[in-house]
Amino acid sequence: MVNDMETKLINAVNPHAFEEAGQILRQGSLVAIPTETVYGLAADAYNGTAVAKIFQAKGRPQDNPLIVHIGDCSQLNPLVREMPEQASLLIDRFWPGPLTMILPKSAQVPNEVSAGLDTVAIRFPKHPVAQAVIQAAGTPLAAPSANTSGRPSPTTAQHVLEDLSGKIDAVLDGGTCQVGIESTVIDITVYPPRLLRPGAITWEQLRQVLGTVEIDPAVCNPLTKGQAASSPGMKYKHYAPQARLILLDGGYEQYCDYVRAHAAPHVAALCYQGEEQGLPVEAVTYGAAHDEWGQARELFDALRKLDQRKFSLVYARCPKQEGVGLAVYNRLIRAAGFEVISLE
Repeated sequence: MVNDMETKLINAVNPHAFEEAGQILRQGSLVAIPTETVYGLAADAYNGTAVAKIFQAKGRPQDNPLIVHIGDCSQLNPLVREMPEQASLLIDRFWPGPLTMILPKSAQVPNEVSAGLDTVAIRFPKHPVAQAVIQAAGTPLAAPSANTSGRPSPTTAQHVLEDLSGKIDAVLDGGTCQVGIESTVIDITVYPPRLLRPGAITWEQLRQVLGTVEIDPAVCNPLTKGQAASSPGMKYKHYAPQARLILLDGGYEQYCDYVRAHAAPHVAALCYQGEEQGLPVEAVTYGAAHDEWGQARELFDALRKLDQRKFSLVYARCPKQEGVGLAVYNRLIRAAGFEVISLE
């Protein structure tokens, strides 16, 4: 898509910010908005023509479904055919918040939103700016991450402008996102319910509410050949920096030994805070070793910093695959195109 429009930066503290963003959305145009997870590229979810502009601006594959964001639970019923009891349990416990549910879609949901599936992904964001924009627009908003498809997701307004300036009408600047990775996605149209994308609401928390919850194999592995993506974030490669990224799965000393043995110009390390001192190459950090929330919050910014420094190969520390760490691992393994070296 040719950059042929001026992208306006709107400060969320401006008293007319929400009204202005809502008007742009009602006109069928696109606005990037902050949520507690990442910035989303929003369009009127009931306007298939507007939603199609999202795919064009992002360069997003047409078979990748979008998440619909609501600003009040009263907006949920028109979007779905039925409400499973499990949905009510999750709503009571986790909404508003970083949890997306896959539900049977109603006929009112355009195919552009659901990628032709008979389900729709819905969440109620907790971020007050996102809620205010949805209310101002007067409609649910379809909103994937506001970045070029396949790139690291944006956690600041500046990240959005780096990717989409000239391709969308406006960016609403609400500061840095608190969570830093996309929402958890759970499919409750199947039994047992299935975790499709891990996030800040963990598999362990979902099990506390629902009992049995399966983890889809695609959380840690590529989709099988011909398998449709039933959730955002399930495609083969996502979140990727321009450099080749390889995960090194092992302890810190093993990690350092491997990086030392493979140090070269334009090679870098993606490691935890404080670990860069023991490495012979330039390093970018993403949180502390025992702080999975910090890792999640800082991951996408760190991946973008790798691009700014023009590295060609990056060896990344492999996070633990539990709690929020599973979500961090899910993003990193896709950023690496599933290239992992075991050091054990």
